[in-house]
Order: sequence, then C-alpha cells, then structure tokens
Amino acid sequence: MENPASKGHAAVDVDVAIIGAGPAGLTAGYLLTKQGKSVAIIEKDATYVGGISRTVKHEGYRFDIGGHRFFSKSQQVVDLWNEILPDDFIQRPRMSRIYYEGKFYSYPLRAFEALWNLGILRSTVCMASYLRYKLFPIKDVKSFEDWTTNQFGKKLYSIFFKTYTEKVWGMPCNEMSADWAAQRIKGLSLWNAVTDGLKRSLGLNKKPNDGQEVKTLLETFRYPRLGPGMMWDAARDKIIATGKGQVLMGHALKQLASDGNGGWSMTADGPEREIQIRAKHAISSAPMRELAARLHPLPESSIQAKGLKYRDFLTVALMVKSEDLFPDNWIYIHDDRVQVGRVQNFRSWSPEMVPDEDMACVGLEYFCFEGDGLWSSSDQDLVEQATREMEILGLCDPARVISGAVVRQEKAYPVYDDEYEANVEALRVELEQKHPTLHLVGRNGMHRYNNQDHAMMTAMLTVENIIAGERLYDTWCVNEDAEYHEAGDEGDDKAIGAREVSKDQAAALQSVRDVPERIKKSA
Repeated sequence: MENPASKGHAAVDVDVAIIGAGPAGLTAGYLLTKQGKSVAIIEKDATYVGGISRTVKHEGYRFDIGGHRFFSKSQQVVDLWNEILPDDFIQRPRMSRIYYEGKFYSYPLRAFEALWNLGILRSTVCMASYLRYKLFPIKDVKSFEDWTTNQFGKKLYSIFFKTYTEKVWGMPCNEMSADWAAQRIKGLSLWNAVTDGLKRSLGLNKKPNDGQEVKTLLETFRYPRLGPGMMWDAARDKIIATGKGQVLMGHALKQLASDGNGGWSMTADGPEREIQIRAKHAISSAPMRELAARLHPLPESSIQAKGLKYRDFLTVALMVKSEDLFPDNWIYIHDDRVQVGRVQNFRSWSPEMVPDEDMACVGLEYFCFEGDGLWSSSDQDLVEQATREMEILGLCDPARVISGAVVRQEKAYPVYDDEYEANVEALRVELEQKHPTLHLVGRNGMHRYNNQDHAMMTAMLTVENIIAGERLYDTWCVNEDAEYHEAGDEGDDKAIGAREVSKDQAAALQSVRDVPERIKKSA
C-alpha cells in the first residue's frame, strides 16, 4: 500500500487505523494484514518503531531501552516471534545481580554467598529481625513496607527492597499498597529462600533449572542479535510488504473522531502536513490520558483520564575503554548514594550491540518524572553524573569513559496511585459502551504494567475480536503475574486453536494481579 503522505494525498481509507507502532500496535497490524485487512499505523517517533522495545543506534552502538528478554510461556507468542524474525535469535546466558554496599549478591539468592557478604553480625541481625516480626508481626498491614517487613524482617526489607523500589516507582514504600508486595513477591519467604539457596550452594538440587521452587528464573534466554528493535523493524517491513499496510512515521495523533456509523476518522500531524485516515475499527496503544483528550466527542470520563499519571525513564549510555566491565546483563543498584537504579551491560545482551571489541558499553537507567531535575538535565550533565556514579559504585574508572549518549523514554511506566483504578475503569466502561469498534491495547493503552509478551497478547486477542466481529475475549484480563514472568519453560503452554480459548490464552488471561497503588488515607 502506498504512503498517501508521500503522494500528497489528504486521506486514506483502511479497515483498521492503529495508533502507535510499539509491540502491541505492530502485532495487531501484522496479524490483521495476514488476514487480508488493510491497516494504517501512525507513530509519532520519526525514526524508531518498537516503543520502549526499540533499539536506539548511536555511532555504531546499540542500546536496549529497559532490557528485553524474549521469553513467554505462551506458545502463540513464541511462534509469532519465530515467524517474524526466524533467523536472528541468539541464546544468551542470564546473569543478574544485586549491588549492595560494594558487594554483589546473586539473584536468585545463594545462601553461603549472602551470609559471607553480609557478615556474621549483620546476618545475625537479619535473622533476629526476621524472627521478631514472625513472632510479633505488624497487625494492621497497609503498605508495601508493612507486608515486606512481616515477610523478611525490617533489616532485610531495608537492604533488598526499600531503595530500589522507591527509585522505580517514585513513591515511599510506606505509601505503596501491600497488595503490590503480596502479589509481586508471591509465595517467597525468607525461610524458603535460605533453604533453597543452601541446597543450591551445596549442589543438592536435582530439579530442572537449578531447582528453585518459587519464581523460577531462566538460566539462558533468547535475544535478537541486534537488539529488540530488530524484531519490530522486521514486523514493520512485513506489514508494508503485504501491500495491505503502511506505517506513517513522525505522525502524532491530533484527533480520533467517531463518524456516527460505528467507524472512525483519525487525523494525525505529520512532518509535512496533516493526514486523515478513515477506518471501520481503531486500535490505540497511546497513553489513555492522551487518547481521551483527543477523542471526539469528548468522553464524559475525560476528567478521570486526565488524572492518570506516568513514570518516565532515561538511559545514559557510557562507552568505556575496556574489554568488558562485568558479565551481568544488568545489575540492580541498592545504594542510596546514587540515583541510578539499574546498570545494563549491552555486550552481555548481544556482542553485536557493541561494535568495538576494545570497548565496553553500559547503560545507566534512571527513573524520573518528565520535567523533574533528572529529566530536564542536559545530556552532558547526565553523562557526567553517570560517570561519577559509576566511580562511586566502583564499577568503572572515569578516566576510561570515552563518550556518552542519553535516551529519554516518556511514559515508560503507568503510575498506580489511589485514583488510577477508578479513573481507568471509568474510561474503559464508557468507551466499551459507546464505541465497541475502539480497542485499547498495550501497556500505556490500557494503563497496565504489561511485559512485552502480555502487550502482544492484548493485540492478538483484539485481532481475534475484530475478525469475529464481536468481543470474544476480554483483553483486560491479560496482565503480568509474578509467577508468570520468566517462570517455567518457554512456550510451556500449548498453541491455541484459531478462535477458541485454550491453555495458551488462559496463561495470559489468568495471569491477573492488582498493581501497586498509594494507600488511601484514612478519614
């Protein structure tokens, strides 16, 4: 299908208009064009598709924005990855550690290592704190801090949970809901962690994947050799190659208007002119707050949608004169001396991400709010800060830092305050009742903390609904679950039939949990 903007046309007619060329939008476009439907996808980024799963290029270096392991228990998702990118996956060793007070702790826990790193005195204090809260737990459990303290004791909570969690979410742990902890750390206890770590340290486990009972983590994972953006570049190219689809880069949503007959007229601002897209269905992966503000007629729930908030994110990549700095894919930084929350090692994701064998490339990840001090800092100041923090952590000699680059990602995480659930529900209910041909997908499109495969599944089920001409599936049941994420074997569930609910879709549909929220203040 020709790009109408390149021909100077003002409008185009398609079966489905799609807002956003991230994993959800491109998955929907790919599957729809396979079914013979015509689609037009608008993407406000002028260069990259993939959203937060894009791969940014800088002077031959490639940066993964957030780190994306290609793992799913859904065989349907795995099959789709293989179909889109059949020859470019590599198998990579998985290694993640926690950094605390200059020492590294394996993740998951290894008992002897943890005891050695903490020292006899601190280990004793941790165990005493654990026993104290087991004997005399906090009775009125309201917060993440209360729940985690009861499970692990105050001392271990402060070491392994407080600092990193507050960096990520931008709110104090004593204001986050206990439900978030109960489901994020579901089934894990200190006793089980220590005994399991002791068995693994002694080589006593005979079970698959090192025998860990709870939240089993992969020892290896698959990864596109040039980063996750390689997957979404391929999806875009395949959509265009069908002749049924087009991806309009640098086009931001201006208005999405109901045509009064169940269809849609979408207007997008482009680099040269506006373009109008008329379609029978519309799929949106745009942030709910932005979509509601651009809908016509304006939904009654637009006031609630305006109250939705987002956590932003930036990566500072440092090019360092060194063969490599550490073997990890990433390191979680539990250290309040620095603002960085996590450090990626791009070569450990794929050697092809770093073009020079004599150079290392690391990405320091900062969680922030758009417009705050971090977000508004100049690139030079951020590179200097990242260099200082690497020195503070003892991870890098600043004299060996050759250059740096900054990548900003707005609206990386939906914020879950005490009003978010009611706000999302109000908009969702109104749109489903008034506009059954408008479909919300993906992380920001549904204001849910979905992983890449969950975002794809919302798009897959949406396509099934569009093809069937009715809502066969409730896509709002798809979400991330602590035990679903990187647990068990890849493609553990069987492939689904064409349009019937089976174990594969149930894996996503049943992986439902509440998300973190601020505690409601008592009267």
